[in-house]
Order: sequence, then structure tokens, then C-alpha cells
Amino acid sequence: MARPSGPIAAALARQRGHLFPWVPVCLACGIGLYFSLLVEPAISVLWAAGLVGLGLTVLAGLAIGPLPEWTRVPVVAVGLVALGFGLAGARSHGVAGPIVDFRYYGPVEGRVVDIDRSASDAVRLTLDRVVLARMAPDETPARVRVSLHGEQGYATAAPGATVILTGHLGPPGGAVEPGGFDFRRHAWFLELGAVGYTRTPMLLLAPAGEGQHVFKARMWLSERMRAVLPGETGAFAAAVTTGDRSAMGQATLQDLRDTNLAHLLAISGLHMGLLAGFVFGALRLGLVALPLTRHRAAAKRVAAFGALVAATGYLALSGGNVATERAYVMAAVALVAVMLDRRALSLRSVALAALIVLALRPAALTGPGFQMSFAATTALVATFEQVSRLSRQREKPLPRWFAPVLSLVVSSAIAGLATAPIGMAHFNTVAHYGLLANLVSVPVMGLVVVPAAVASALLMPFGLDWIALHVMGLGLDWILWVARSVAQWDGAVRPVVSPGPWVLPLIAAGGLMLCLLRGPLRLAGALPIVVAAALWSVAERPHVLIADDGGLVGIMGPEGRALSRETGGGFIADVWLENDGDMAGQEASARRWSEPVEDRMARHPFGTVEIVHLQGKRAAEAFGRCTPGQIVVQSDGDPVTGDCRLFHPATLKQSGSVALWQAEDGIRVVTDRDRSGRRLWHGASPEPAPGVIAWLSTSGSVPRADPAR
Repeated sequence: MARPSGPIAAALARQRGHLFPWVPVCLACGIGLYFSLLVEPAISVLWAAGLVGLGLTVLAGLAIGPLPEWTRVPVVAVGLVALGFGLAGARSHGVAGPIVDFRYYGPVEGRVVDIDRSASDAVRLTLDRVVLARMAPDETPARVRVSLHGEQGYATAAPGATVILTGHLGPPGGAVEPGGFDFRRHAWFLELGAVGYTRTPMLLLAPAGEGQHVFKARMWLSERMRAVLPGETGAFAAAVTTGDRSAMGQATLQDLRDTNLAHLLAISGLHMGLLAGFVFGALRLGLVALPLTRHRAAAKRVAAFGALVAATGYLALSGGNVATERAYVMAAVALVAVMLDRRALSLRSVALAALIVLALRPAALTGPGFQMSFAATTALVATFEQVSRLSRQREKPLPRWFAPVLSLVVSSAIAGLATAPIGMAHFNTVAHYGLLANLVSVPVMGLVVVPAAVASALLMPFGLDWIALHVMGLGLDWILWVARSVAQWDGAVRPVVSPGPWVLPLIAAGGLMLCLLRGPLRLAGALPIVVAAALWSVAERPHVLIADDGGLVGIMGPEGRALSRETGGGFIADVWLENDGDMAGQEASARRWSEPVEDRMARHPFGTVEIVHLQGKRAAEAFGRCTPGQIVVQSDGDPVTGDCRLFHPATLKQSGSVALWQAEDGIRVVTDRDRSGRRLWHGASPEPAPGVIAWLSTSGSVPRADPAR
């Protein structure tokens, strides 16, 4: 094999010594490959991928074997991809557990292990040690999540308490449209085997016992803060210190999202960096002030160690989500580097943090938290490396007062630019005044909120924490006021259409090339970003969407998507409209339906055919026979007869949600199963069988009404 020469060799030579940040990228490619498959690979394939990947990485990385030197990098890259593939599969099998595959109604008993709020603003409990009536222990899910509706207050959902309630449970739902967010996969890695709700009071079966000390401490501290700081201020304080958002109202959360300030809720690099920096600075200042330690070289190392202890405690107290784990690893690497007199902040530390998070939680790769967190951090570190290099070349340094102001503006702009495409893709909105809101809020978080939080922790043993908490509340009140005010400005939020499946990967590839490559070669990263922007600009939404239970139909028209119902299926309707980039609500969208709904029959033209939505058993019974020029969607009842395209709950349960496109050669049908395949979280066997292959080749077919059924 010929060795590369000329400009290519020169460009590749410039990357020497800067390749470690590409290690988690290659690992992420293997993880992404695993999650993109439509069929669950055999366990033997996972083992082979993991062992081969590990072997190639070790042998080529340590220069063992006859491979030419210039081939070792691509061999290591291939090995890391295979290793990531096997790692993702191993984690998927490691969290396997029973899933309720039917609608359960009856007593639910379990221990409270988490408390948060649902999208409907109801208190939501996650229970383990679950007991369900008429279900064997080996068939009972490891965890269930239940939203508390109706009249409550008879018992307190204390951490670690065993509660009992009468609830409705079912399997985690699939994507509300083909190719959308798959909650089944998300629930699989949370080990949730069932989700549901109750409208009857929850009762206390047994008080909290031993164990779950960190969770209990988190909830105790949250209650303490809410007692001192009532209302949304106390809820905000609990969220930024313990990660407990259960008391935050949906209106406040929406204001923070609309102003691009929601990142202040996630305990991430900002919080961890401010905390570690404040503790490090305070300890070092105190050690310098003492005569005994003033001139000791170890003072900086002692301060770094103290900051590391504080950061570790914050990680435990916050619940340890992906953003917090990433921030902690970053802070720990930087502090250890200080203790060893090494460079504290670099792309290597970012890569090491990504490597650890991906090894522990491969599924985090697909979530917006991981993507936005590492996009912002990588862009910031790469930018400030360049700024630092340029500043050293300046003959005249910048004024002292100007440096922090410039740093704040540049960091806010770079972080916003790096995370904007990801936020737009996942949440379908762009905050036009987000940069301004961050410029007037982030300094308050660093100068007021975080120092006051640390002071409250120091004063708490003496019962004086309320003093610092009130100071903390002043800073949080300012941030909430900024969020509420800016969110009300005209044009504060603009809806964005969901991109196609290749847009985010292309943006990620381009961004990584711009940040990680050295020399002129990094400019090639602009090409995939331009291609992604072009693909996004022509993104096409489905002409018709059908919910996976047949309860809602949406048809795209000149004014936007018309919905078949004004109420019911609100979550599905909201997601459809958000993905369309449509800010109209369900009620307004239902008024776009061409004909009034009569006897729970909704009719709407679609090209040369008519779509009929039969809402309930009575509508199905009164409808009669369907004709070839109709597409019928049922939400309940026996399947209608006739020669038409029929979508019935029985078939939708197998196919999932459905999307229709009007094409030149007829109507093109895509189901959720076409896009998501059959994986472990769908209840599929890990061994690919001929039946699965046969199913894959016919999954696009649409059942027709059959009088014999």
C-alpha cells in the first residue's frame, strides 16, 4: 500500500499529537450505528464487535504487529467504532427487564425513588420494588412511573417511602410520528417497564427505611429551600442546587426555554465551574491570608483538592444526570491537572469527559442533553484556545476591564451558536433574544447565586442558612424577571420545522472538523454544515399523520395541519404542530378541518381520496361499508367492512404511528415500525430470524378492510 504524499501528507502530519479528541467521536459513531439498526443484532455479533474492536484498538494503538505506521490511525478508528457498537449492545442487554404489554388497572405498590412533574404539571413518582396484582415477580417491571391526578394530599410521597395506589398502567409509548422521539427506547434505559396515572388518592404503606441517603438529602434540602424561599424562587433554587424540578411550574419552565435560559436549570458546566472556581478561589485566598501557609507552594494544590471535594459533593447532591457527570469529569480533570502542575483546560479533557460518559451511558448520545452539553463545551474550549494563541501574539494586551466583558460576550455567543441547531432540531424553536437574556443573567448566577448557595451550605449547621438563601433568592428573582419579560417581547420565539434524519449528524461532523482539526483542513468542516442547512431548508413534513391508537388524524393544508379533534390526544397534537413549526394550538388547528364533525365522524379530502376518522364505537357502527376512494381511521370498535384502506387500533398496535405522503404514483405509507425497526425495547428477540427479514420487506403495506375479520 502506497504511503500518502504531497499536500495530503502535510495536512495529515499537522494532526499528529492532536488525535485523542477523536477517540470519543469514533466511539460515538459505533454507538450511533448500533442505535440506527432496524433489527436487533445477535449477542454473538455484539461480542465479536467488542472483542475485535478492543483488539484492534490495543494492537494498533500500542504499535504491536506488522501494520505500517500510517495505517495505525485508521485501524484504531475502526476498532473504536466496533468497540462502541459492542458497548452500546452490552448496555442495552444489561438493563433488560420485563415490560407490561397490556393495559393494567389495579393496585400498584412500590418504593419512591424519584419525584418530578409530568408535562401536564402533575406530580410524578418513579417506583421500584414494584408489586402488581396477579403478576408474578419475574414478570413485574423493575420500575414504573405514575402521575398523580385527582384529589391527593392524604399521604406525602417521601423519598424511600412505600406507597400504594390504584392506577392505570401500560407499556411505554412509541414515537408519535414515524422517525420521532422513541419513548420506548428512552424508558428502556431508565428501566421503566410501565407508565401510567392514577385519579385516586395515593396512600402510605410503610415509612421510609434505610438506604437512599443521597436522595433523601436532596429532597430534604429542596424542601428547606422552598420553605425559606416560597413560590417559583424556591423551586428555582431547589432546581439549581439539587436538580429537583418537581415544584417548578410549566409557565416558568416555558419562559426559561423561550429566552434560552433553560440551561441554568440543568446542573452542568456553568454551575459546576462556578462552584469549583468559587471554592478554589476562596480556599486559596484564605490559605494565602494565613501566615503559616502564605508562602507554601502546596496552597494551590490544597485549594484544588478542596474544590474537587466540593464538586464531588455537588455531583452526588444533584442526582448525577448526563450534563452534571460531564461537568464533573471536566472539573475533576482540570483540578487534578492543577494539583499536578499541568494545563487545566484543553480539548483532551473534554474528550476524556465524553469518553467516560459514553462508556457509562451509551444511550446518552441520542439525547439533547449530551449533544448540547458537549457541543457548547467543545466549541468554547476550541475558541478560547485560538483566542489565547492570538492574544499571545499581540504586542499590546487588552485593558484589564475589557477582558472579562469580552469573555462573557464571546462565550455566550459561541455557546449559543453551537447549541442553537441542536435545540432547534429537538425543541422546534429558536429564541431570538437568548443572547441578550444570557448576558444579563449569567453574571448574576456567577456573582450572586452560586456564592450565596455555597455560603448557605456553610451556614446551615448553625441554622443561619436563611441569610444566604435570601441573597440567593434576589439573584434568582432577577433571572426569573428577565425570563418573564423577554419571553413577552414580540418575536421572542420563532417556530422551526423538524429537520430530516441526516441534518444533525452532518452539523455535528462539520462542527467537529472545525474544532478538532488543525490547519487549513479544518475549513472543510464548513461543507457538511452547508449541506445540512440546505437539507433542512427543504425538509418536507408528512401530508397525513395518524396516531398509534387511531385517536387523532392530522392533514397538512395550505394554512397548516388540520386536526380531526379539538380535544383529546393533546400531547400528540402538540408534538405534531411543533414538528410542523406551527404555533397554533389544537383547538385552532381543529378549525382548519374542512367539514364539521357529525356523530363523531370527521371527513377531510386528501388528493383524490377522502379521509374518514371514526371516533369511537358508535361512529364505527353507524358508518357502514367503506369505498375504494376512502381511507378510514378507527379509534375503537369492530373493523369496518368494505374495499378501502383501513387503519384500525389492532393493526396500529403492530405498526405504530403512520405517515402518508401524496406521491405521483399514489399514496406512500411509512409506519413507525418502518423507521424504528424491531429492537430490544420493542420486545424483539436479539437473534435476527427469517421472519423478521420477511417482515422488513413487507412492513410498508397497508391493511385493507376485510368483511371476514
